[in-house]
Amino acid sequence: MTTSTPAADAPAPSKGISLTQWIMISMVVGIAIGAFIPEVGIQLKPVSNIFLRMIKSLIVPLLFSTLVIGIAGHGDDMKKVGRLALRSIIYFEVVTTLALVVGLVAVNWIKPGEGIELNTASAEAGEQYAQTEITLGGVLEHTVPQSFFEAAAKNEVLQVVFFAILFAVALARVPGEPRQVMLRVLESLSEVMFKFVGLVMAFAPFGIGAAIAVTVSQSGLGVLKNLGILVLTLYGALAVFVLLVLVPVMLIFKIPIKKFWQTVKDPALIAFSTASSEAALPQAMTAMEKFGVPRRIVSFVMPTGYSFNLDGSTLYLALASVFVAQAAGIDMPLSQQLLMMLTLMLTSKGVAAVPRASLVILSGALASFGLPLQGVAVILGVDAVMDMARTSINLVGNCLATAAMARWEGELNV
Repeated sequence: MTTSTPAADAPAPSKGISLTQWIMISMVVGIAIGAFIPEVGIQLKPVSNIFLRMIKSLIVPLLFSTLVIGIAGHGDDMKKVGRLALRSIIYFEVVTTLALVVGLVAVNWIKPGEGIELNTASAEAGEQYAQTEITLGGVLEHTVPQSFFEAAAKNEVLQVVFFAILFAVALARVPGEPRQVMLRVLESLSEVMFKFVGLVMAFAPFGIGAAIAVTVSQSGLGVLKNLGILVLTLYGALAVFVLLVLVPVMLIFKIPIKKFWQTVKDPALIAFSTASSEAALPQAMTAMEKFGVPRRIVSFVMPTGYSFNLDGSTLYLALASVFVAQAAGIDMPLSQQLLMMLTLMLTSKGVAAVPRASLVILSGALASFGLPLQGVAVILGVDAVMDMARTSINLVGNCLATAAMARWEGELNV
């Protein structure tokens, strides 16, 4: 199988300025446009949508080809795949539990909900998210596609992963030449899609700048001031999570911190500026392969993590749910808070493909525990700013998970 470093193939708009620098420049320009000429910023929405559509168009073929190669390439050695899956699930559960703990401690210590008035907010804004009921059985059923092409058309990542795993296991059992032919076809497809990523990333500064301009144009810079304590609490809690959880994970698994940050900063910036996990996923996969994680581990852990290892979103849910209780003047004992955290831990799995999935899960939890849905309406005012932070931490957490699993498997080659 041929290998390359696709992340290095992403062309920058200029030889003298790196892609990261161009993205930072585009974000500043986007903020300026949105703040001073919002009528122009709103008109840039098609540019942002074009970039996101380009990203979404390559996700399914990239995931399917790399995941099947990673599993079927081992032939009959399915024990490796099973071991990687078990270790990944253990890692995901430990880290997301710690994210819940950090969020719970932060919201109970700072109490950002005290002094917030819910009566002025409409429950209708929250009810639209509560209409989607999230259950464990529903998540399990949603994981299995009734049609691969339907799942691919809707970019249902978890369903694509499920189908790809079964396809790869079946392919591994096919003897001789037919298996080799299929593997060669998928290897060729994989190489082409990684080059595709490089072409799309050349457009990234334009798409990201437009996305920032649209957000600021619609919400104004005032969105950074409204409910500022809640936003600062989330950002602070995420910073604490990185320092107390992710950094120790790097030390435990002997991941070089400086090199890791240099590797993930580009996809993290994309995730932050677009507030889209999908937008950053292809670049993150190529970056972690360049970092030294084998393609089979990247292609399995990364997409699985986007459904089961949402560190930023999990921390946000812990913080936001108790925030609503505080804003409503409801005193929730620690036992009830822990029960709510257990509910959130179960219902937050496998729903990454749902638009504004965190708000859907939050609304369901509020309804289950008798908390007012007006809290969702209040949070909506600053959700765009919080979504940027939690999405970028989701991305960094999943990149770290791939490196940790590669080290655990003894295959990390930094």
